Amino acid sequence: MSTRPWIVDDALWVLIEPILPPWPERSPGPRPVADRLCLQGILYVLHHDIAWQLLPPELGFGSGQTCWRRLERWQQAGIFEQLRCILLAELHAAGQLDWSRAFVDSSHLRAKEGVATSVRRRSAGARRAAPTP
Repeated sequence: MSTRPWIVDDALWVLIEPILPPWPERSPGPRPVADRLCLQGILYVLHHDIAWQLLPPELGFGSGQTCWRRLERWQQAGIFEQLRCILLAELHAAGQLDWSRAFVDSSHLRAKEGVATSVRRRSAGARRAAPTP
């Protein structure tokens, strides 16, 4: 593993760059920070578990606020779900996934409506407790 895991290498960037939304042509304000630098800034903040405003400007990733806004924009565009699927497909194709260790977490599955449940539920109008002597 790299000593700087927030640095996005060229091979990974080739997979990520095509799915990022284009920057609006008539965007107000200064020229935006490059997507790759913003992604590295996001990864830096996550890796070091620091507040966005503590992202060191001398690293060249843009401000913490810039990186946070880009993260929000990409999250709303569904980029990370797409990236997860792409990376899983790449790892699977390379034979680097051990599916025997995978499991389904039911807390993330939507319950099907109208399906009878086998769990007995307590009635809200339960029997009264027996009087104590």
